[in-house]
Amino acid sequence: MKFINSAIVLTLTWACAALPPAAAGPAQATTLPSAPPAKTTAAAEPKALPAPSSAAQQLYASAKGDILQVRSLLKGGRTQSSVGSGFLIGTSNLVVTNYHVVSQFALDPDTYVGEWVDTAGKRGNVELLAVDVLHDLAVLRVSRNGTGFFRLPEPLAALTQGQYLYSMGNPLDLGFAISEGAYNGVITRSFYDQLMFTGPINSGMSGGPSVTVDGAVAGVNVSKRLDGELVSFLVPARYAQQLLQRVAQQAKPPKDFTGVVAEQLLSHQRALVDRLLATPLTLKPMGPYQVPVRESEQMRCWGRSVNKTEQSFTVDDTSCSMESAIFISSSLQTGQIGIRHQFLRSTGLDTLRFAQLAGSSFKNEHFGTGKSSSMTGPKCTEQFVKNRSLPLRAVLCVRAYRKFDGLYDFALLTASTDSGQMSLQSRFDAHGVSYPNGLRLGRAFLDALARGAKP
Repeated sequence: MKFINSAIVLTLTWACAALPPAAAGPAQATTLPSAPPAKTTAAAEPKALPAPSSAAQQLYASAKGDILQVRSLLKGGRTQSSVGSGFLIGTSNLVVTNYHVVSQFALDPDTYVGEWVDTAGKRGNVELLAVDVLHDLAVLRVSRNGTGFFRLPEPLAALTQGQYLYSMGNPLDLGFAISEGAYNGVITRSFYDQLMFTGPINSGMSGGPSVTVDGAVAGVNVSKRLDGELVSFLVPARYAQQLLQRVAQQAKPPKDFTGVVAEQLLSHQRALVDRLLATPLTLKPMGPYQVPVRESEQMRCWGRSVNKTEQSFTVDDTSCSMESAIFISSSLQTGQIGIRHQFLRSTGLDTLRFAQLAGSSFKNEHFGTGKSSSMTGPKCTEQFVKNRSLPLRAVLCVRAYRKFDGLYDFALLTASTDSGQMSLQSRFDAHGVSYPNGLRLGRAFLDALARGAKP
């Protein structure tokens, strides 16, 4: 079955290694016109770029000594693989950045190593001290100290909607820069709080600071929307403050960050499942059926109906998905729940032809393969079951995470078997949950499907 893709278009603001841009063509010789050029209208006259504000100039001049580029390099040959940004805290040698900036050498230290470069061109190796994968943060130790510009004092600066913020980093590996924008509140559609920054944050600026006009750290650059203009996001400064406190309390950094990430993901899935099942799933009508959905600040639902006169059947779709995911690596994001329903009804097909249509739709689902370096192949079981009011064909597929013990992806696919002229086909996906919690979620979804009025 095919559904609307309602996922948001979001990119993390780091830069991965890519082919260099094509060389520019040769410069053309400049020739003087034989006559004065025709007068252009005001609309056609080129507009000069606005000069940076004096506040931005002063902030950058004061802060540039403590802004760093954080690079992930291949150990063999020291070839650059990805780049992001970071900033020194106070006069210490501790650097705050994003987890996704350091994820390569956090999870695969035998292949990758981290390096810092400052605005003066000095560089050195980094030591990873702590990660917070749920809030996309990391703390590094480097071989130089800060000047004291960036601080995270108690209490943190209070923000008001509309106030100016200034984001710093190294966009697209072109050089260090500062951009201006406005704070526009806390995003509630993410499972964990993020701040909306209405200003430009480009690839390579991940992990850089966003500060108020007086230099107080408001948040850490993390991502932006690709389907909008100047819709960017920051990790609130309080999460960086909490991670630094954990660093101060630990005797030494972990030897294996894969285990640390696994523990944090297991903690996340417990909170996610408990919140999802704290109240019964909402039931929505689709034809004669009642289907479970979860509409909340973290999940959004979309629907559509296809009812063309030239077709001999109709299709109604409903799709609900979370608008945020947890970044683990460039090939793996997790921590999401998805719910999809499709209702097919015959308007001119006989029972055999409609059964072929419904069967083809049911077989159209994909559960992954065993070729993934992150996940095992799916193990599936199929049964004909009946809940309180509805007989169903059900397929349950489970995949395990190769590096993170105790985490699984669950997919439950069902199709009603009570009518030869109608078919309700549903799918529930839970990414990055424990085995017991995956079964809990699947049972709750299966029990909620119904035919008839709401119970």
